[in-house]
Amino acid sequence: MPTPPPPPPKTGAGVMFSSTKPPPAPRGKATDESRTCNPREESSGGADHGPTKLKPLHWDKVISNVDHSVVWDQINDGSLRFDDELIEMLFGYTELNPGSTVKRMNNMQSSSVGPNSALSSRIFIFEARKSQNNAIVLKSLAISRQEIVYALLEGHGLSGDVLEKLTKMTPTKEEESKILQFDGDPTKLADAECFFYHILRAVPSAFTRFNAMLFRGNYESEVLYLKESLQVLELGCKELRSRGLLFKLLEAVLKAGNRLNAGTARGNAQGFNLNALGKLSDIKSTDGKTTLLHFVVEQVAHSEGKRCLINKNHNICRTSSQGSRQFGADSDDNMADQKECLTLGLGVLGNLNAELSNVRRAATIEYESLFNMCSSLSSRVAEIRNLVATSDNGEDGGYLTEMKEFLEECDQELKVVREEQARVLELLKRTTDFYQVGAYKEKGTQPLQLFLLVKDFLEMVDQVKRDITQKIQKKNVARNEGLSLPPSPLLRSPLKFRNLSFRFMTYPPMTASSSESEDDF
Repeated sequence: MPTPPPPPPKTGAGVMFSSTKPPPAPRGKATDESRTCNPREESSGGADHGPTKLKPLHWDKVISNVDHSVVWDQINDGSLRFDDELIEMLFGYTELNPGSTVKRMNNMQSSSVGPNSALSSRIFIFEARKSQNNAIVLKSLAISRQEIVYALLEGHGLSGDVLEKLTKMTPTKEEESKILQFDGDPTKLADAECFFYHILRAVPSAFTRFNAMLFRGNYESEVLYLKESLQVLELGCKELRSRGLLFKLLEAVLKAGNRLNAGTARGNAQGFNLNALGKLSDIKSTDGKTTLLHFVVEQVAHSEGKRCLINKNHNICRTSSQGSRQFGADSDDNMADQKECLTLGLGVLGNLNAELSNVRRAATIEYESLFNMCSSLSSRVAEIRNLVATSDNGEDGGYLTEMKEFLEECDQELKVVREEQARVLELLKRTTDFYQVGAYKEKGTQPLQLFLLVKDFLEMVDQVKRDITQKIQKKNVARNEGLSLPPSPLLRSPLKFRNLSFRFMTYPPMTASSSESEDDF
């Protein structure tokens, strides 16, 4: 049975797009459509140059769905009209009249500029790109030239954002000299050059004043940051000198290290270089299931938990008159007590970050920028003082008066800050020497290295606490599910430790021994 012919295309709402090419127009005859798309044929006195070959745009045409409206139905006959001659000029392979194309481009550029712009007649002193960028910034200020001159004379009236933009446009000495020496018609200057011309003619030290006003606006916040940073360092030093959980952890590390290094040249150390703290996680147990850092944290947590348990019930460590049990007398009770002590101790170690909060903050301070800030502020104040001295020639306005008052406040405040900085620096040296004798004098030593070492150690301890807590939670889940865990033997064979991979350094005793006995450890 023969296949029926396809139905004719529908007309109306949509246009049928097909991949079938339309039949070519007869040669030598210009259709209405081709005449519309190629208006140059009409203006060329009837000369038949043929259609301009354009660069193709490779795409896949789509067939509109006649069952519903599509986007092409809405834009098929829109209001947008192209300049066909411009398209041919831009995307044609050949040009019919190159001279007319250049002429058309020149006309387009002149028409886009407008009759009142006349950029070709403007006078540029800056490099063209710099002049254009400055003009864009000036337009974004939304403030008149008269207001800026008034602010320069009175010393106030410009926001920090405006001052920052103006200071970024500061001209070089050569550019400033060219602008001041210009003796032509200032109305013919480009926008940026015109602004600089009037500002510098009114106030020759305009951009120096802009910088001074910006410094005055930022001075309070910079000095506040300096004071707060010095305070953080001082509090951090006090935290490192206070007896707390950090001391107990260091004591546990020292005892464990001496036990592992017994009988070697590294044994019987009175102190160690804190760089060794970063290596505690590298020393694994014989079975590979734990590390020396885990062991130390567990021992300190158990000791602190036991202390909390005893303080909670002081009768738990001795037999009461009513015949209550002795602490750890029964194996099951002993396991429960051990677990409770460890859990309580981990909670106590959670206070470690709070005890050393300023140590962690001090570790983030940039030492060089902090201790150079005071001298930098003093230098800027000296520059402003020189500006005031050279401008004090009976000038009207309140700029000089305000700057003189500001300089007096700066002199008094910076004197106090310099003294405070020297005192904190000395405290920092003593604290570093308290932990590691002579380390501060070693070449290449970061002055805040002590804070960095302690901060990294605290992060390691936090991770170990999380590991131990997860381990306890897993055991609780297993017990709740009815899984019987083998009881730990009451008596264990003594553990054998390997020597530490790092070298302990002998130092004088840091402080008196801690209040708890070695039996707790």
